[in-house]
Amino acid sequence: MRNSVSTAGLLGLALVLSGCGGNLLGSSSSMSNIFGSSKATTTSSDSAAGVGGSDANSDIECPSVDVRLGAATLMIGSKPGEGEPAAMDLRYQGSIIRTARECKVAGGVMTMKIGVEGRVITGPAGGPGNVDVPLRLAVVKEGPAPKTIVSKFVRIPVTISGAIDRVTFTHVDPEITFPMPVPAADIDTYVVYVGFDSGAAAPPKRPAAKPKRAARPKQS
Repeated sequence: MRNSVSTAGLLGLALVLSGCGGNLLGSSSSMSNIFGSSKATTTSSDSAAGVGGSDANSDIECPSVDVRLGAATLMIGSKPGEGEPAAMDLRYQGSIIRTARECKVAGGVMTMKIGVEGRVITGPAGGPGNVDVPLRLAVVKEGPAPKTIVSKFVRIPVTISGAIDRVTFTHVDPEITFPMPVPAADIDTYVVYVGFDSGAAAPPKRPAAKPKRAARPKQS
């Protein structure tokens, strides 16, 4: 019976999110109201001797932005530190609605401007309060042995004002920089992953205190 209630609660929350979501997870839109531009490719100012290629005015592909698998949903329960909460213990649920990016290359370095828009809604055990949304952005070179190029962790403060509420949050990181690969065509293997990182947000556990040794009796 408890499993049925939990499943129904989660399905209900999923329907709420889908009804007010917008774009699909992992999509990359212009978000012109945030960036003020709809460009999704880079412009290169490197010369023929640089990584930008022989044509200084050629465009270089801007790495795509995807939501990392398993990190698209944030679930905060009424009992912190006990793993994924049961449906009726869920206080807040977060989701990522859409993403956007802009890129430019100068001096062999790519600078990305990445925007993430998401939403937090109250769950059955939720109510007014403050939520720190833990978000990670990581540039990864994909391949047989994926390699993380840059990783950033941020906390986004969100205020829930009502017992039943949904709040949209936005984070824009204007400077994610990394050296261009050589050859420059390898930039096609780069992907920017965004997602919730609850593990990084959790406070570190203190090591258990070592038991004190009993004092030795003094010899007379």
